[in-house]
Amino acid sequence: MTKTTIKAPMPGVFYRRPDPDDPVFVEEGDHVEEGDVIGVVGVMKSFQDIKADASGTVSKILAENEAAIEAGDDLVEIELD
Repeated sequence: MTKTTIKAPMPGVFYRRPDPDDPVFVEEGDHVEEGDVIGVVGVMKSFQDIKADASGTVSKILAENEAAIEAGDDLVEIELD
């Protein structure tokens, strides 16, 4: 199967959920469509949605919730449809 990896567009903090009490955006095994939000990156109280760039199944979460990330870091791996 072909896979793709969603990478961080900028440095910041990666959040897997919109708020601490909310469920995560995606789990391993979830199906996502291109454009679905898979997480957010926070930089100085500004947040940017991270969206899937392809449709498929989330095969691996590569970044922990609230992890400090750099631009280009791998966040989520997707097995393409």
